[in-house]
Amino acid sequence: MELKDYFANAKGLGVLSTADGQGRVDAAVYSRPHFIDQETVAFIMPDRLTHQNLLANPHAAYLFAEEGFNTRGRRLFLTKLREEKDSELLAQLRRGHHGREATERYLVFFKIDQVLPLIGPGEED
Repeated sequence: MELKDYFANAKGLGVLSTADGQGRVDAAVYSRPHFIDQETVAFIMPDRLTHQNLLANPHAAYLFAEEGFNTRGRRLFLTKLREEKDSELLAQLRRGHHGREATERYLVFFKIDQVLPLIGPGEED
């Protein structure tokens, strides 16, 4: 199954982890990624700690744990490519708002460097 199809059908919890320029780590709950193509995903984010960390350090990891399973999911290792602020594409991709509304939103694009299962070093059976 292609990664885009996996995320289109899987339900669960996603966490995006970033670190600032000094290596201080943050983790935040994020919805499933938006697939731009086979090698590129994007996340919509306000200008909070995750976004600030990505300005200093372009590397991130996204962990997705499938609902109802404690060992199934995916880990995506990512490198930031670029971002758009309040763009038309962002408005089209937005699935709905959750929590407090921020005045500014960014659509942040990432290259997928590596994909691993939730548990273990390689491909799932």
